[in-house]
Amino acid sequence: MTEPTRLAILYGSTRKGRLCDRVVNWVVRELANYPLIDLDIIDPLEFGLPVHHDKEHPAVADLAERLSEADAFIVVTPEYNHSFTAALKFVLDLVYEPWQGKPVAFVSYGGISGGLRAVEQLRLVFAELHAVTVRDTVSFANPWGRFAEDGSLENPIEARQALVQMMARLNWWSAALKPARATRPYRSVAA
Repeated sequence: MTEPTRLAILYGSTRKGRLCDRVVNWVVRELANYPLIDLDIIDPLEFGLPVHHDKEHPAVADLAERLSEADAFIVVTPEYNHSFTAALKFVLDLVYEPWQGKPVAFVSYGGISGGLRAVEQLRLVFAELHAVTVRDTVSFANPWGRFAEDGSLENPIEARQALVQMMARLNWWSAALKPARATRPYRSVAA
């Protein structure tokens, strides 16, 4: 029997009234159709993270533990001013090792670009964290009013098709990298 993939979905927004809640709800609803996925929803607001980079803070240790348990990630990110949020950058910079040797996929949303400019910048950050980003994404241009609070999406066909493709690639990378990390932890790779 195949072991389930532990997939962490990471919120990329901490703003009050954020659309991110609805987009994450949609992703979670859609992934209910994937039986070999064990979901962990990681919302930075639930951790009580410090205001400054304090790697000794207990909330940072809790975050690091949850991220370490994941085999793969989906980052749900808005685009603000042609980039991703400061809150997401803060979370990415708090810990280093939990990202290493793991695949990352993106669900983005924003104005006309659908959040893709944020995703392009996130690819650079994740490369520095030694993670592998999946090329395929799900993006929502001008999504305001398309999502109900429970995550129901108006006209979901194209988004579902994009999610199926993204998940196929994310699962491939996860299946390839998980045994590699078990055989030889990424932190042990050196010249």
